[in-house]
Amino acid sequence: MSGGEVKPGTTSPLAEIGRDQLMALIDHTSAVIYMRDADGRYLLVNREYERLFGLRREDIVGLTDHDLFPRDIADAFRQNDLEALAGGVPVQMEEEAPGEDGSRAYITVKFPLIDADGHAYAVAGISTDITKRSRAEAALRDSEERFRLLAEHAQDIIFRYRLEPEPGMEYLSRAVESITGRRAEEYYANPRLILDSVLPDDLALFEQSWRALRTGTITFRLRRPDSEIVYIEQRAGRVTDENGRVVAVEGILRDVSERIAAEQERNELEQQLRQSERLDSLGQLAGGIAHDFNNILAVISGYADMLADELGEEHPGHADAAGIKQAANRGSALTRQLLIFSRSEPSRPEVLDLNVVAADTQRLLARTLGEDIEFVTDLASGLPPVVMDRSKLEQVMMNAVLNSRAAMPDGGRLTVATSLEQTAGGERQVCLSITDTGCGMPPEVLARAFEPFFTTRGRGSGTGLGLATAYGVVTDAGGTISLESEQDRGTTLRVRLPAGAEAAPGVSPAAPAAPARSGHGRKVFVVEDEEAVRAIVCRLLGKAGYEVASAPHPQEALRMYREEGLTFDMLLSDVIMPGMSGTQLAAELRQDRPDLPVLFMSGYTSGPAPGGQAIPENAPLIHKPFDSQTLLNEVHSLLAQRIH
Repeated sequence: MSGGEVKPGTTSPLAEIGRDQLMALIDHTSAVIYMRDADGRYLLVNREYERLFGLRREDIVGLTDHDLFPRDIADAFRQNDLEALAGGVPVQMEEEAPGEDGSRAYITVKFPLIDADGHAYAVAGISTDITKRSRAEAALRDSEERFRLLAEHAQDIIFRYRLEPEPGMEYLSRAVESITGRRAEEYYANPRLILDSVLPDDLALFEQSWRALRTGTITFRLRRPDSEIVYIEQRAGRVTDENGRVVAVEGILRDVSERIAAEQERNELEQQLRQSERLDSLGQLAGGIAHDFNNILAVISGYADMLADELGEEHPGHADAAGIKQAANRGSALTRQLLIFSRSEPSRPEVLDLNVVAADTQRLLARTLGEDIEFVTDLASGLPPVVMDRSKLEQVMMNAVLNSRAAMPDGGRLTVATSLEQTAGGERQVCLSITDTGCGMPPEVLARAFEPFFTTRGRGSGTGLGLATAYGVVTDAGGTISLESEQDRGTTLRVRLPAGAEAAPGVSPAAPAAPARSGHGRKVFVVEDEEAVRAIVCRLLGKAGYEVASAPHPQEALRMYREEGLTFDMLLSDVIMPGMSGTQLAAELRQDRPDLPVLFMSGYTSGPAPGGQAIPENAPLIHKPFDSQTLLNEVHSLLAQRIH
């Protein structure tokens, strides 16, 4: 039986224990202890009660909770008292009471005091302040709720995966469905689903990251149910138990597919830029080589012409001189091919026999394609000429042939054919077709074949500009280009060019052949820094009846003109020379003589002269190496125009 105040006529338990001793006990506890009678009036409170509410116990005894607290709080206290009195057993509940720093929370145990007759005459309460704990729990709940909302609304996947004792997904945020295409419930139900979704090549890296000793970042590929590949960046760390054993992994999974795609695109563009820069460097190198090599070939060709002319056709050595000239021409053709490969050959439209170009290309490439390629031609006779830059046409053919070679890794047959066709409007077209027996193209590749930078070759193996360039070249010439292909049944490239015997606008016809000695005393000023070239040009002109003056560089030419009063009828100048270009020299001389005829010669064919002015549009130019007849024809033609 509980102790406390008793009704009159009964023996108080406090009398047996000692009231002072009992009060000392309850006054030295940190709990709030009190006793109220059946009507709710205070019979006893301890010192902690006094401290909390700032009242003396003498002032409290005899009062009710409604005298001390707001009505709602007092009603709650009274209801809890009645529950304890009615039940006859201790009752535990949480209560709130006002305090100095606001409302405080208590865990309270209330129990009835029973007299000898078994009647509950009072209720005692012991309340322990749990405000700090309650506030901490509330803060924890708030924090957990904020984290939950943050996790559920995050675009990244937040996860926790249990490794020990039994593997299983413990938490996945809502973003998992939009990124992986699967609901979180699927991963909860199947612990291996996340592992099975990772691409096999990345699985070892993925599993190793979950056992790693340090927090780290990896990128792996995951396959969605629709077979789409997603790039995932994982930032995760291990969770260990008290023994240091890794029992779980938790972290963030981010979809970085767009970033990876952008990086790949940037890398491809950088690769294309580097390849373009290499081509530019190759073009500059090729132009420099062509300049020097063509100077040498010009000397060889010039002396061969002179030797053949001196010996005459009946002399036994005439054939030898012709052989030297032929070798020089072959060297010139090789230089031209070098420039074609480097895309440095300038545009020079001319009247062409398509059969001749096809045959020359076949001879040039037959050996380089390999013995497993059967390279044949099927050329129609009697084809009308076409007008196009030969180097560009050769570039188109070579690109097509090399593409065909790549499409036949195990060998095959390559056929270059020509034919004459007629359009529905009655116009004639000369057709060039290049057919291989290679792997062919699927429809989706064929549809994009002429797109710039589109290539099916591996990285670094092609620019994707070949067919796009060919399209532009053929279109500029007034023709059309098309592809026909079926997978595993080969490919045919068709080029159709307008047919006609007349040259297109802007294509100059060849000058009439000059007589053997047509100089008639006209004076030509030759400026050329290459001594051997200067010597042979002067000899050829002198032999043709021209009076010749020469200078080794533009500065000397200007000195001879200004200080020595040199007179001449035309200037024949190299383009690239030290200190000043031929175009600059011509501009200086034309300040005094605006109508001075000028003929340029150059072995450099890649556009503007380095360090000098570009050759004026439509300015007469002969390309080294040139034969004697070409030189004399151009000089004669230029002077003849001046006379008229």
